[in-house]
Amino acid sequence: MNKLLSCRYNMASNRVEARFEGGTPLAIDCIAIEDEYGNIPAQRAELDWLLYNKPLEYTQLVLGGEIGHYLSLGCDHGRLEDQ
Repeated sequence: MNKLLSCRYNMASNRVEARFEGGTPLAIDCIAIEDEYGNIPAQRAELDWLLYNKPLEYTQLVLGGEIGHYLSLGCDHGRLEDQ
């Protein structure tokens, strides 16, 4: 996959819209991610926090298959800086 250039959370569609080098677009269905990984309210809150505050990191965690691991570390907004 090409380099991720930008992404933004679209509240109307509840999707993260990403654009890659070469112009390739991608949309991540946030409801599907919450259904898969947001097993407890704290995890859902963390997913929401990532969407609003760090959509690029959210996208990288989802695409890298690391969102489950991130959430298993405990819901602490500072975890991304520690990794």
